[in-house]
Amino acid sequence: MASIKSSTNSFPPEVLPRFIVFEGLDGAGTTTQSRRLADRIRSAGHAAVLTAEPTPGPIGQHIRAVLSGKERATDVTMAYLFAADRSEHLDDPEHGIRAELARSRYVVCDRYLFSSLAYQGSLCGFELVQMLNAPFALPEHLVFLDLPSETGLERIKSRSLSEIYETAGFQDTVYHAYRQALQQYADCNMQIHRVDGSRDPETIAEEIWSRLAITPIL
Repeated sequence: MASIKSSTNSFPPEVLPRFIVFEGLDGAGTTTQSRRLADRIRSAGHAAVLTAEPTPGPIGQHIRAVLSGKERATDVTMAYLFAADRSEHLDDPEHGIRAELARSRYVVCDRYLFSSLAYQGSLCGFELVQMLNAPFALPEHLVFLDLPSETGLERIKSRSLSEIYETAGFQDTVYHAYRQALQQYADCNMQIHRVDGSRDPETIAEEIWSRLAITPIL
C-alpha cells in the first residue's frame, strides 16, 4: 500500500484542484453522471480521466467480491480495505489520482471517501472510518446526488447482480450518514453541490455542468 504521509493527517485536509467526486445512494446515478461529466469535459477541450472506487486493482477486486456476496469480511475489515484501496488510488505514481492531476487532467471519480463514511461508518462507527480516511486529500468539487432511498432501490431492481448493502432499511441509514459526512466537511475549501437526483439524467447533467462552471478551451 502506498505510504501515508503524516503531514496530510490534518483538518481541514488538502483540496486537489480539478478533482471531482460523485456520491449518492445506490441507484442515485453516480456512474451515469460521472461518465457524462467526463465526456462533457473532453468535449470542452480538456483532458479528463474517469475513475471509480472500488478500483480495478487487487484490493478493489476483493472488495467487489465481498460486496457481491462471493466472499466474506467483517465490517471493520471492509473499512480498512476501502482505505487501503483509496491509498493506492490516490498515490499510485503512474496512474493514481495525484499523478493524473499532475498531468493537468481533470479526474472524475465515481465514489470516494464519503462513501466509506456513509456506508462503513454506519456499520462500524463514524469515528473509526473518519480516522482511516483523515489522511486523504479532498476533491475540489463534491457532487452529491440527493435521492430518496426508495427511489434508488426501485431503479436498481433491474440489475442482474445485487450488492449486500442494497436493502431499504440500510439505505435509509446510509442517507442520514451521508448528511452527517457532508456537514462534517462543510467548512473545508471543497465545494459541495447537492443536486436533486430524482429528475431525468439530462436535466441533472446540465445542472452539474452549470454549477461546476468549467471554461471550454476555444
